[in-house]
Amino acid sequence: MNLVRTLICGVALFVGAVNALAQDVKLVFSVENKGQFTMTLYPSKAPKTCAQILELASKGSYDGLRFHRALKSPRPFLVQIGDPATKNGIDDVNPYRGGMGSKLGYEESGLENVEGAVGLASDTDQKGTGTSQFYVLLDSAKFLNGKFTVFAQITKGMDVIKKIERGDRVTSVKVVRD
Repeated sequence: MNLVRTLICGVALFVGAVNALAQDVKLVFSVENKGQFTMTLYPSKAPKTCAQILELASKGSYDGLRFHRALKSPRPFLVQIGDPATKNGIDDVNPYRGGMGSKLGYEESGLENVEGAVGLASDTDQKGTGTSQFYVLLDSAKFLNGKFTVFAQITKGMDVIKKIERGDRVTSVKVVRD
């Protein structure tokens, strides 16, 4: 009887997790002295990436992190966050190495690298090395298509994203389910 109850509970938890990822999920980031932006995740397009980013956000892993890349010259390109070492500052942060969670394989989401696209950052020459770092594009960069998993889109607060500078700190991330 206990085995049956355990199996039923396990199935219920699995179905709940799948349903949670099937819903629209938004992350609302508050950036110190800048404002808020909303990121809409697309779990039907990149389920593994969305699950990991959502888990990290739910645990508060992005709270207190700093944007360690803000590439705006010669033209707007991207901002990037997700290295846990940035809680202690950004001077010695290698923008390609630090992360949280397990390494994720590349997922072909079918989403393009357009303005406001959110992609899983990884070593430039090695797909499947991303963990928690992600970039947000400040302008279209379709030359990145097929190189990085695009898993979300900024759906509110793009003006805040465009004001972000290297060193700006995320004070909190709130998970919102529609």
